[in-house]
Amino acid sequence: MAVDGTAALTQTVAAEEAGIRAAWLALLKAGGSLQTGRIREAELDTQARTVLEQLRDGLAAAGTDVRADAYAALRDTLSEISRSRAIQGFTPTDTANFVFSLKEPVFAAIDRTHGGDPAAATGGTWAASHLLDALGLHTMEVFLAGREEVIGRQGQEIAELSTPVVRLWDGILALPLIGTLDSARTGVVMENLLQAIVDEEAEIAIIDITGVPTVDTLVAQHLLKAIAAARLMGADCIVSGIRPQIAQTMVHLGVELNVVSKSTLADAFALALKRTGRIVTRRQSALSPTAS
Repeated sequence: MAVDGTAALTQTVAAEEAGIRAAWLALLKAGGSLQTGRIREAELDTQARTVLEQLRDGLAAAGTDVRADAYAALRDTLSEISRSRAIQGFTPTDTANFVFSLKEPVFAAIDRTHGGDPAAATGGTWAASHLLDALGLHTMEVFLAGREEVIGRQGQEIAELSTPVVRLWDGILALPLIGTLDSARTGVVMENLLQAIVDEEAEIAIIDITGVPTVDTLVAQHLLKAIAAARLMGADCIVSGIRPQIAQTMVHLGVELNVVSKSTLADAFALALKRTGRIVTRRQSALSPTAS
């Protein structure tokens, strides 16, 4: 009786599971999966055992249709492995090889099991290739989505860390900006600034752009949004850190901030103190000078 490819693959995985797992683990280790130090041998062995058991059960219940409910457990396992590897810093190649390196042991097992029936061996090999390709693509899709989530979260954390609001004096805040302003970051800037104005009951907010490499019409619009939001909260704004090159660029572009500006943060702070009725004076020595 002729054996079709799916049946040949199902029989092979059920009969040769232990041998396939041993050969698969050997390939993974030889490929350097353990050399990175990100995963232990026991964890790798557990992952390989679980994947093969779920692959065996999926084949027995649904053949090579990886979209079937019988493969739900295997898809979930591969998704969990992919997401964890994205967080751990594995490369896309390392993650893809986890599934694709299973081909060689399965092909060898099919040859051992159905070597006497060329049609069954060829059909089983094609079925295995189709199945593992689909599982490998699923693994990579989840891995890439996980990497995008990690990168997005890191970008948000960096944006929050790069927009600190500093309390310079009672009622006076400073917001030093570093890097380029875009729409997403402007939202973080406004949120941090407005919350600090409420918490500190600030009267004046100094926005320092010394670390902003260039100011064009788009950046100016973002600055104006932050200034307008601060004014609605009852705080006046002073912009500091406008360098000569930036001033020339703004004049050339016709950009008007419509806000008091100073060249340095120190000048802006002095103006803020003056507006709040404070002055800074040099302390005189309590001891009179010794006569020479």
